[in-house]
Amino acid sequence: MSAYAELFNLSKTFPSPQGERVIVRNFNLTIDAGEFVTLIGHSGCGKSTVLSMVAGLSSITAGGLILAGRELTGPGPDRGMVFQSPSLLPWLTAFENVMLGINQVFFTAPLYERQQIAEYYLSVVGLADCMHRRPRELSQGMRQRVGIARAFALKPKMLLLDEPFGMLDALTRYELQGVLLELWRKNRIATLMVTHDVDEALYLSDRVVCMTDGPAAEVGDIVPVHFPRPRDRASVMEHPDYDPLRERLIEFLEIHAHRRPSAVPGERSVALTA
Repeated sequence: MSAYAELFNLSKTFPSPQGERVIVRNFNLTIDAGEFVTLIGHSGCGKSTVLSMVAGLSSITAGGLILAGRELTGPGPDRGMVFQSPSLLPWLTAFENVMLGINQVFFTAPLYERQQIAEYYLSVVGLADCMHRRPRELSQGMRQRVGIARAFALKPKMLLLDEPFGMLDALTRYELQGVLLELWRKNRIATLMVTHDVDEALYLSDRVVCMTDGPAAEVGDIVPVHFPRPRDRASVMEHPDYDPLRERLIEFLEIHAHRRPSAVPGERSVALTA
């Protein structure tokens, strides 16, 4: 049986004064239906570049993408994206921001059904009492909840997460990880997430994909994570496999630390935490 999502020989180059710079080369990865996969690696290795190509926000130099049996050639509502910053339209309320996408994707549905979708997902992420506030009236964590609700409300075939908790304090990050896991458990959407946090990767993922350093980054190691689901943070961290898995990931990152590249287009310079 073929994989639900397939990235085959995915490559990305950018022009530079010295000629073409190869950022990602022959990146191969398959993701099963309902699987949660995380990409980790040093800042600048090309993690966000891969995610951007899958989202259709960055052109693919070579290779291709297949999702649910269809080759992807550009952006589309079949992929829900959550960025590090949710980028909400400031003149619209949280509800109106979520409705924007819903109106585009479910335009044939009656208005009351579309409104119910927005209300449901905003309520699930904990914004039932403030969904009619504008972004300036919401905290950073609340704005990110809107971003999560917006992505799930489109009922995409694949969820793409680009360091969605990277700008949050530890307490808010832990809380939103739980919100994300609960929504993912209910919807079972194939998910690809980028993070620089080893503990976050282990807590959320079914597999962790380690990227080699750029230039010409590729898959360096794939680490299966078999903690039982549904998960809670305490039971995961107390699991006998947790420390060995964590050490395996950190060892991979340390081996590649001496080749830390400068940031590439589309990558954020975020210090890796482990």
